Amino acid sequence: MRSNENTLLLGKKVVLVPYTAEHVPRYHEWMKSEELQRLTASEPLTLEQEYSMQRSWREDAAKCTFIVLDAEKWQAQLSTTEESCMAGDVNLFLTDLGDPSLGEIEVMIAEPSCRGKGFGTEAVLMMMSYGVTKLGLTKFEAKIGQGNEPSIRMFRKLHFEQVAVSSVFQEVTFRLTVNEHERQWLLEQTSHVEEKCYRDGSSESH
Repeated sequence: MRSNENTLLLGKKVVLVPYTAEHVPRYHEWMKSEELQRLTASEPLTLEQEYSMQRSWREDAAKCTFIVLDAEKWQAQLSTTEESCMAGDVNLFLTDLGDPSLGEIEVMIAEPSCRGKGFGTEAVLMMMSYGVTKLGLTKFEAKIGQGNEPSIRMFRKLHFEQVAVSSVFQEVTFRLTVNEHERQWLLEQTSHVEEKCYRDGSSESH
């Protein structure tokens, strides 16, 4: 999605930046993991296919992707590369042509050392806030593997409710409708987030 290609979102634990070619090698290494392939229902790709996927996602108006960076590492030293700070990614898929207010959200904290620290929770809250305020979304869906207990607990904590179970795909679908009460709660949870300009692999203030 081109609308977020110059957007950096700075939170307390994570920084969200657009998915660029710089991030592809680390992402490719992550996706060699059989565990991550299973959790994300993904097929392994070659490095060239991964670069092609990154380019296509950037152009696709129905996909909004941010790479999740470890904010502490990112802020620790000016010379650090974003690739060395990468923790995972968070995505919004606007694939329901009949309902442009619905976004399917997914998050992956791929770096083992970054799990269990609340990175995924903050990344999802920041992405939902972005979807509500910038993309006009009022409903979110999350499809999670039945065995992915950490993700199921996280989305329940974020007020999502289970609406369907697929034994064929072995996944559970959760949904959240953002009424005025939920919108205010979401904006309160993300009131600390700063939006900055992102260019050429770094923000102007970095």
